[in-house]
Amino acid sequence: MRSTIVGRGACRRFDLIRGRGKLRGLLPAALLATLASAGASSAQDGPEKNASLPPVQRAQMALDQMTRQEKLSLVHGVIAAPWGDKPKPEGSIGSAGYVPGVPRLGIPALQETDAELGVANPGVVRTGDTATAMPCNLALASTWNPELARRQGQSVGAEARAKGFNVLLGGTANLIRDPRGGRNFEYFSEDPLLTGIMAGGMIEGVQSRRIISTIKHFALNAQETDRVVLNARIDPAATRESDLLAFEIAIERGRPGSVMCAYNQVNGSYSCENPWLLDEVLKTDWSYPYFVMSDWGAVHTTVRSAVAGLDQESGEQLDTENFFEVPLSEAIADGRVPKARLDDMARRVLTSIFAHGLADKTEAFPPVDFAASERTALAIAREGTVLLRNQGLLPLPADTRKLVVIGAHADVGVPSGGGSSQVIPRGGIAAKEQVDENRAMVFDPGSPLEAIRLQFPHAQVDFDDGSSPARAAEAAVKADAVILFVDQYMTESADAQSLDLPGGQDRLVEAVARANPRTAIVLETGGPVLMPWLEQTGAVLEAWYPGQKGGEAIAEILSGAANPSGRLPVSFPVSEDQLPHPKIQGDPNGAPSGPVGRGGQYGAMFTATYDEGAAVGYKWFFEREEEPLFPFGFGLSYTSFALSKLAVHVSGSAVTAKAIVRNSGQRAGAATPQFYLTGPKAANIPLRLVGWDRIDLIPGEQRQVAVSIDPRLLATFDEHARRWRIQSGVYGLSAGFDSQHRELTAKFDLQPASLPP
Repeated sequence: MRSTIVGRGACRRFDLIRGRGKLRGLLPAALLATLASAGASSAQDGPEKNASLPPVQRAQMALDQMTRQEKLSLVHGVIAAPWGDKPKPEGSIGSAGYVPGVPRLGIPALQETDAELGVANPGVVRTGDTATAMPCNLALASTWNPELARRQGQSVGAEARAKGFNVLLGGTANLIRDPRGGRNFEYFSEDPLLTGIMAGGMIEGVQSRRIISTIKHFALNAQETDRVVLNARIDPAATRESDLLAFEIAIERGRPGSVMCAYNQVNGSYSCENPWLLDEVLKTDWSYPYFVMSDWGAVHTTVRSAVAGLDQESGEQLDTENFFEVPLSEAIADGRVPKARLDDMARRVLTSIFAHGLADKTEAFPPVDFAASERTALAIAREGTVLLRNQGLLPLPADTRKLVVIGAHADVGVPSGGGSSQVIPRGGIAAKEQVDENRAMVFDPGSPLEAIRLQFPHAQVDFDDGSSPARAAEAAVKADAVILFVDQYMTESADAQSLDLPGGQDRLVEAVARANPRTAIVLETGGPVLMPWLEQTGAVLEAWYPGQKGGEAIAEILSGAANPSGRLPVSFPVSEDQLPHPKIQGDPNGAPSGPVGRGGQYGAMFTATYDEGAAVGYKWFFEREEEPLFPFGFGLSYTSFALSKLAVHVSGSAVTAKAIVRNSGQRAGAATPQFYLTGPKAANIPLRLVGWDRIDLIPGEQRQVAVSIDPRLLATFDEHARRWRIQSGVYGLSAGFDSQHRELTAKFDLQPASLPP
């Protein structure tokens, strides 16, 4: 599978009309009038029947026929579930959100559901409705395989569409800035290139099913602690080179139909009323043509939000008032919000509806192929499991006679992350483990224990639940090998307060590994954890939250039926003292962790300062010359690979890197050679991932890999000029199999250049 990075040309801008009006994100009125006039001959059929016309033209035709009240109805939505004393909104399927359509013009209602890990069913609002539980996004990112991201999007999109949804609230592109972040399992990585490409692939797959995908949370939603009162303070240029670059790449590649703004503030202004984020960066610099929706309960004002670029208020019951209903109508009537801005808001919603086929009458989609969904889930779990340590223990011999499996409910299923992305899996919930009064960890079906028994049919495979370290150690003593599962619950609305395994599991690992050093640890976590027991173990696998086919994938890797090929999308620190923020910023017991709704009070803001700027993850370790426990990009295999003949070709700002990769081992496997850039002192580029390739090789086979480097990755951002600038000088390119071990190096010269934002 080739993961080559292309230049900006073909995917840089949308194939829609662009323009800048008084409010920079507005399309010019004269041009829109021309479009409407051009389509007048077929207007009598209604815009919904003119599928051959450009989406922006169809949107203008519809807009010209709408009353102000109809326009207003498109720019605010409700929770699609019973709320307070009110029933589920009429016409809604039941899920996260609902925005009524305009039936007389063929404009469908927006039926909105979470998320890309599977179709959610919050509060079981749809009785008996289940969905395929996919591996978490950290597992998907560990594949470094954009085609698998696209396949996952297709599968989840198909299931959502079959249930009647036309908006998927998924396509998460936030960077993992803190390994304790509660939603890290929903995020892809600490690197903007890897995040952007994987998120873009996911979005593209979803939208291939005629459903709008929503990229989120724009921007800097890097932690859950105090998220609704958090002001993220960061240098704007550094943001462009990190968090915003991830969004920019994902938007270019996936072309999502909507963008969701975040709860937090960025440099003193709420994300959903932040003119720099919404108007200057997104709609002007990136020419984004579709609509911006708020997160549920993330709107705080009417006029500031509307003028800054928010197009749709979502889940309005969670805001302190319905800002985009009566207050917006009044603000337009008295001139505080221009009438043209309401037209632009509604037009953007309509343009996305038409661009993604929501209003078009098409043949019914075929029934969902659940077998295909499960094949995709299994492939991701296989390719996304990362072998971190192997002292010759794995793969386990086929003639193994006695195995003991311990811990983490491995007898029934695998854990999943909590919050709005939670899926009720097909086959039903395997188990629930109460975490606190209001939260429980849900286990997806697919018992690793039973899958291991299938892989080792001649072995005695016993199970211990791990609740007693002494009993588990006693069970481990006489086993040929021990498979010890440990887990970590991560969820929206709460961060991990440390990277220690919760519930005394470190003591369990130490006791079992002391009793039997032939112990393989299977981590089922929502992010990095500390491993004080690492040197006592025979092997360590990071399986993340592997979805309902995860048990099968883990068993295949343990037996050698599958060769591990995952690579870390996030660095594992030795200790929390190595992090930019040794303690999570904010007060976990302070402000509410979610929207407060009618009459609620948020309390005082606090500032989270990201002085590390663009030096996120492996870049932070590199700049400080510190060695992590496991570096970004790292992962072992049951075979070995070698790189040679690194070469760089330069033509202006177009740079291509090539290398030869060879399978030097005895088994077929997948290699992921990675290319990293360092710049001259004036460029301020200590280390950056600039490309990779994932390639399957049989023993002795070698192939050349090549990546075209995105010119932005050769540059730094000049915020004053709003341009990317490539500095002249000598640049270094290195190649290896992770960010810490880059054995091949080459140098090349670049001339100064300036690129658009």
